[in-house]
Amino acid sequence: MATHLSQVAPTGTPATVRTAFSPSPIGPPSIGLIRAAVVNWALARHHGGRFVLRIEDTDAATGMAEYYQPLTEVLRWLGLDWDEGPGVGGHNGPYLQSERREIHLEAARKLFEAGDLYESFSTREEIEARNRAAGRPLTAGYDNGDRDVSERRKAAYRAEGRTAVLRMRMPDEEVVFDDLVRGRIVFPPSHTPDPVMVRANGDPLFALANTVDNAMMGITHSLRGDDLLSSTPRQLAAYAALQRLGITTFIPRLGHISPVLDARGKKLSRAVPDAEVLGYRKRGFLPEAMVNYLASIGWSHSTAGPVFTRQELIEDYDVGRMRAHPVRLDVARITEINAAHLRRLSIPDYGAALLPHLIRAGTLPREPSTAQRDLLSRAAPLVQRAARTLTEAAEAVAFLFLPDDSVPAQAGADGPMVDGPVMDHDALRAAADLLEGLEDWTADSVRLCLTKGLGQQVRPALGALRVALTGRPVAPPLYETLALLGRTRSLCRMRHALSAQSPARR
Repeated sequence: MATHLSQVAPTGTPATVRTAFSPSPIGPPSIGLIRAAVVNWALARHHGGRFVLRIEDTDAATGMAEYYQPLTEVLRWLGLDWDEGPGVGGHNGPYLQSERREIHLEAARKLFEAGDLYESFSTREEIEARNRAAGRPLTAGYDNGDRDVSERRKAAYRAEGRTAVLRMRMPDEEVVFDDLVRGRIVFPPSHTPDPVMVRANGDPLFALANTVDNAMMGITHSLRGDDLLSSTPRQLAAYAALQRLGITTFIPRLGHISPVLDARGKKLSRAVPDAEVLGYRKRGFLPEAMVNYLASIGWSHSTAGPVFTRQELIEDYDVGRMRAHPVRLDVARITEINAAHLRRLSIPDYGAALLPHLIRAGTLPREPSTAQRDLLSRAAPLVQRAARTLTEAAEAVAFLFLPDDSVPAQAGADGPMVDGPVMDHDALRAAADLLEGLEDWTADSVRLCLTKGLGQQVRPALGALRVALTGRPVAPPLYETLALLGRTRSLCRMRHALSAQSPARR
């Protein structure tokens, strides 16, 4: 007879969907980790439920201080608001696992008294010896040999100075459960030997602590990495035992999501620079685009296509459409999604998003002037269609805020600005002479003046003008750039570029 441990009891399931994100802060928040936050958040929001943040810090003492703050920072940046948890509170706290040790141990005591946990004194050597004698491979692990040890024998072990671990008595039948992502999964009776739930030093292990916390916090659904799939039988057995004790009235639905792989097809490591989520903020990616990408790993929107908003995600999210196969991290796809979201912004919103990147780069002061803000607002439409990230856009408009006599000095990585082959001084001089007499300074009038006055020589003149005005061989549309800079600043930059040419060119 199969033990259907994960079947939710209809009469005991809360009406409100409650999901949990319970990370361990042992490294920079990664793509794989934050993807789990996105899907649990989306599932809760789709059902009008509650999203719980719980920090599992019991095994992360060394990394806690360094990585806890970036963890909450990235959730706030992405707009993944939590209803209960650190900084928010709630009726089911505390929300740091290290502060819940007594809760875990009290649950363990009740499980022990009920016979669901038992003392195990066997050493590794003794377990291996029993496996060898029984003809089992040494790698078979624990053989459930301490299930029925007499109290007298236990007393003898204690007299020897041994300390017991507490193991969960697993069911003797196969464990069957309906995975939210993978469907029906069957674990044979021999799959999971009785697992340790409390160490000999009294510390509860993940399988007990996580299960007790989810049970007591009323978590109804949990989407988590497939690396936890093998531990599911022991957790389901623990949930069933807690249900028998009345600590919970239902067993949550579990779903195991596929891993994110690197370019070589290996599981994505935190050591891969592109795996760190906050790095995308520095590179000018929008939080809306990151949520879009993270949600679409192994899932697709039913109507919106590859680009969708948070609200569209919430309205459409269906865990049943998640695919179980692994997906490789695709930075090019993230970039495409980000560019699409950037193009959707209104000009005021685009300028507001771009401003911090210009300040961070030192292009603008911390408190830009009204004139600088106005210039940025007028420049935004010129880069919005082409720039894929806000960092690219900031680099593209930085020339507007440079002193007019310093542009040629900004040669940079794009090549020589004045004395190199990209600068045709004769063409620049011809263009400057024409434009000196132009009073009606608009993009259209500048274009008409140059195309009529230079004829077939207009192409080299445009290249020379672009470098003289922007310091870059590639820049926003030239005629609009001339209009943005205005007559005085444009002519000043042309004159400076011509005066800065080498003696050999004069």
